[in-house]
Amino acid sequence: MPNKQKTIKSPISFEGVGLHTGVYSKMTIKPAPENTGYLFKRIDKPEPNEILAVADNVADTSRSTTIESKNLKVITIEHILASLYGMGIDNAIIEIDNVEVPILTGNAKPYIDKILEVGIIEQNAEKEYYIIKKSITYSDEEKGIEFVTFPDETLTLNVLIDYNSSVLGHQYATLNNLKEFPTEIAPAKTFVFFRELEYLFDHNLIKGGSLENALVIIEKETSQEDLDRLADKLGRPRAKYKGKGILNDQDLLFSNEPARHKLLDLLGDLALIGVPIKGKILAKRPGHAANVEFVKKLRQDYKARKLKGNIPEVDLTTEPIYDINKIKKLLPHRPPFLLVDKVMSFNENSIIAVKNVTMNEPFFVGHFPEEPVMPGVLIVEAIAQAGGILVLSGVEEPEKYSTYFLKINNVKFRKKVIPGDTLIFRCTYLAPIKRGIVTMHGEAFVGQDLVCDGEFTAQIVKNK
Repeated sequence: MPNKQKTIKSPISFEGVGLHTGVYSKMTIKPAPENTGYLFKRIDKPEPNEILAVADNVADTSRSTTIESKNLKVITIEHILASLYGMGIDNAIIEIDNVEVPILTGNAKPYIDKILEVGIIEQNAEKEYYIIKKSITYSDEEKGIEFVTFPDETLTLNVLIDYNSSVLGHQYATLNNLKEFPTEIAPAKTFVFFRELEYLFDHNLIKGGSLENALVIIEKETSQEDLDRLADKLGRPRAKYKGKGILNDQDLLFSNEPARHKLLDLLGDLALIGVPIKGKILAKRPGHAANVEFVKKLRQDYKARKLKGNIPEVDLTTEPIYDINKIKKLLPHRPPFLLVDKVMSFNENSIIAVKNVTMNEPFFVGHFPEEPVMPGVLIVEAIAQAGGILVLSGVEEPEKYSTYFLKINNVKFRKKVIPGDTLIFRCTYLAPIKRGIVTMHGEAFVGQDLVCDGEFTAQIVKNK
């Protein structure tokens, strides 16, 4: 059964300071219609005030992820996006009355708790996935950053961090199933090195940071005096110096908590692809800047494949389901107007069929003698014939029926078809057949290229 899109059952609200700006904000996450995605709304600004959380809208990655549209920004979106993604939620409207998402406890746990409290509902539309089919890489050798993808049936994340830290050492974190996210990843808190604090503060970051929302790691011996001086500069309560290690009074929830938090951040940034992923990702020393550059490559691949209509995978060496003789029993067309050679697969909703285009086609005599090109109208006719086979395959005594065009919408011709090409057709129902009326989306491919597509409406008519 196909997976369905999901949203939350009812609104949930949060308020608090932003990690970097220190500004106080109120935020409400609301249920959203199908195919909305993650949509932020700056309700403190006049409309249009919406920013879609996709990689195309990322404006800054300085210690967090910022999206921007029409001079409106939302900062530090990664934790809420990771929470929604990690809980399998596809659609949400996130209303916020200031520039930065509240940091809360520095992890995803508050969001998870509220989502579990109100519940999640299934919607009618099918969930769309970005399916990793090849190795896509991103690296920065100078910084020791590396990302690589592998095909897999579900989303699997593997994160390795190494900051040459005597306290952290090498750390590794994995997420093999999103069901593990609420307990194994969501509670992991963000972290910062003590040596970075003053620099970050002087550069207008971490204005809302505290020991309540971040782990502070001391790698080198310091003094209580230095600790007090920095606490006073940052306007935070003084803490007792305990030597190298974690400054916070609390113990780590996990021995590899920093690596788990980096995985959390990565998941939030991966949400910027715009759809959930099926595939395995290995990430070495991930951070928001590298995450987003990697995600942009994945989103570019996703959009390119979507434009090409998610090219059907067809093994032309296998025996067809219908050869030309079986096709002639379904369709009334005959040469030279029978434009489908074989059917490779079909189910109750779609069909994949093939036509081998040769120089022997009669239309090449006049279209065009010096530069033969298959007429676009015949490509459309061939797609329609493939759709007719799908329709008539589900009708008793199909030889007694024909299908007739009623309407063709949004047809686009993207590349010419010439002798020697093999056309692959895919037709998919857009709605159930009602009162003999059929609507479907049809596509024609040559190799990796979508050459033509459109929407077709036809009527099933009994022959006289």
